[in-house]
Amino acid sequence: MLRPIPDARDWVALTDEPLPAETAARWATVPSAGAVVTFTGVVRDHAEGRPGVVAMSYEAYEGPAVRALTDIAAEIRRRWPDVARVALLHRVGDLRLSEASVLVVVSAPHRGVAFEAAEFAIDSLKRSAPIWKQEHWSGGSDWAVEQHTIRSATSAATSAAGPAASER
Repeated sequence: MLRPIPDARDWVALTDEPLPAETAARWATVPSAGAVVTFTGVVRDHAEGRPGVVAMSYEAYEGPAVRALTDIAAEIRRRWPDVARVALLHRVGDLRLSEASVLVVVSAPHRGVAFEAAEFAIDSLKRSAPIWKQEHWSGGSDWAVEQHTIRSATSAATSAAGPAASER
């Protein structure tokens, strides 16, 4: 079972197990943090130009993907030094509708910082981690239509203008 290191400040992982949202939120809840923000991305029943999606398969280039998640956590700490804990967890393998594919949890002394850092985390993850999804629908399956160049966590975030251009 996927578990954090109890005293660690960051928890990054790729896993083929269900994402432990409650465990991550409990882990991120520490006395110095008055805010815990959780973002969970789930498999939905449609994608760009593809209604009727019934499942997704996620693949990752493991070493570089974990490195990208670690770099994002480090960049969060550089930009928001008061952040208490950061969890960046992504699932790989076959997922059904409504199953969680990505989990971001950030705790900080105040909600503004926690929200900003969590938004930065998911936007950067989408742009910098080599993780791909294959969409399955009643008429077949194919890789997601959104394509972008993979960038570092620093450049991915600084080039972002609002929400991520691609949806995972």
